[in-house]
Amino acid sequence: MKLVHHQLTSQGNREINQDCMAYRVDPDFALFVVADGLGGHHAGEKASRFFCHGLIKNAEAFARLMENKPGVTMALWIDAAVEEMRNLFAGDPAALEAHTTCAILYLDKNQVLTAHCGDSRVYRLSPREVLWRTRDHSIPQALLEEGKITESEMGGHPEQNCLRRSINVAAGHQSEIAVYPAAEAGETFILCSDGFWENVKAQEFLQLAQPESGINELGKAAKLSLLRANGKSDNITVQWVRCLSL
Repeated sequence: MKLVHHQLTSQGNREINQDCMAYRVDPDFALFVVADGLGGHHAGEKASRFFCHGLIKNAEAFARLMENKPGVTMALWIDAAVEEMRNLFAGDPAALEAHTTCAILYLDKNQVLTAHCGDSRVYRLSPREVLWRTRDHSIPQALLEEGKITESEMGGHPEQNCLRRSINVAAGHQSEIAVYPAAEAGETFILCSDGFWENVKAQEFLQLAQPESGINELGKAAKLSLLRANGKSDNITVQWVRCLSL
């Protein structure tokens, strides 16, 4: 599998950056993750960082098991990451208030697998169209599905931050896992926190999927998202992954 990938993060207009991202690319598989922490006094910052650490730490062990029952394997992998979060918090009382979202992308020659919780997203794009994106666990997503708001209205909705699922050491995880056909050469995947997608238009996502796009275009999209927030930008984190060949 041959991939090219880029990643960017910014604290936006917040005092600290509670987003975290990580990846591991091996000859036989690749794993990417974006996590958006929630909680005061740096608790969310720790939750997202500890979760990403736990996921990457267990990558080699679980990737070996992904050929059979990949969905079950990913659920166990996330359980192991939450257990690592628990160990790293080491009894810190802030752990009970520390939550994180996640957007996970796993690729190998046989399949694409996503796992997500909250409103961090994974997009799969061809140069012609947005093939799919993960479904947020949020009130605006429910309103979209009921036909009460449009896709473009989701990011500015007053209840955008009202999540229906998150990851916490006490509650474990409620991640939604999906398995898809293997990536095709030329396809692009975007993983991002809500601070990025809230202010990026559908046509701009397609621009990121064009053959000539890369780190410069990704940087421009991130800057646009920051500017459009008019001084109220959340943390902005995005990973860009392109499959060149299997």
